[in-house]
Amino acid sequence: MPTILGQNQYGKAENRVVKVIRDGDTHHIKDLNVSVALSGDMDDVHYSGSNTHVLPTDTTKNTVFAFAKEYGIESPEQFGIELARHFVNSQEPIGRARIRIEEYSWQRIPASAGGAASGGGAGEHRHSFVREGQEIRTAQVTFDGESVEVLGGLKELTVLNSTDSEFWGFLKDKYTTLREDYDRILATEVAAAWRYQWAGEGVPEPDWNESYAEARGHLLRAFAETYSLSLQQTLYQMGVRVIENRPEIDEIRFSMPNKHHFRVDLEPFGLKNEAADGAVYYAADRPYGLIEGTVLRDGAEARIPVDLTAP
Repeated sequence: MPTILGQNQYGKAENRVVKVIRDGDTHHIKDLNVSVALSGDMDDVHYSGSNTHVLPTDTTKNTVFAFAKEYGIESPEQFGIELARHFVNSQEPIGRARIRIEEYSWQRIPASAGGAASGGGAGEHRHSFVREGQEIRTAQVTFDGESVEVLGGLKELTVLNSTDSEFWGFLKDKYTTLREDYDRILATEVAAAWRYQWAGEGVPEPDWNESYAEARGHLLRAFAETYSLSLQQTLYQMGVRVIENRPEIDEIRFSMPNKHHFRVDLEPFGLKNEAADGAVYYAADRPYGLIEGTVLRDGAEARIPVDLTAP
């Protein structure tokens, strides 16, 4: 039977870029994981093996590192925009570029009182850092030669409420063994991506770093302040908080595994294990419930892909 080529792309995934910015004796670190995917007029390389329209993936890797030096890294969004425009505008066969970026955060190591390396009592070392054990910031930039689509986001943001969460009134059948719970631990690891209204030329860019910090803050406050009857309810309230407070964001998509904490049965040992007097829980890593959903500004179109984490 005849066959045809479907959607395809190629590029260099997971280029680890660390840039040190020196401000006198004080240093700053940008630590990125950059994945490039290119598509366009690529039929010949698949049908005949002709590489006439193929920019080597090694070239895309080199471009990432050269741009880190030439243009700097103000934010993952800004860096992704520069790269995406370059690949599409400089190579005629390339019609679309997608840049996915993870940013890893580093904090300065606190200095001991009067430590010489701290720079005279500044409270932290100028060029010594410790990797934060917090979330990973993410960005995705797609450029097709005319419009730019920018997604901000984060993943591996682990949060927990030790109370103010219930789960009851659910469907039951002969296979249901889960007990209703009126005071439970609610914990999850948030992966979220949000889409900006900004579409490129002629429109002022958002302050990417400020927008990320504010969106992250709204996610955390909504998680903490929602009395939860389900993780779905909490997910929705987190999205609502971002959309209502950040006018530059039209859509936000979540993937949130339910990090189950089951109250241990201690009755065989003559012990009651009630939440009210400080219960003991078993933290189960798998299997887990996986809750996903999208929250949109009224009138906006859902465009964020389902997979938030692939390079």
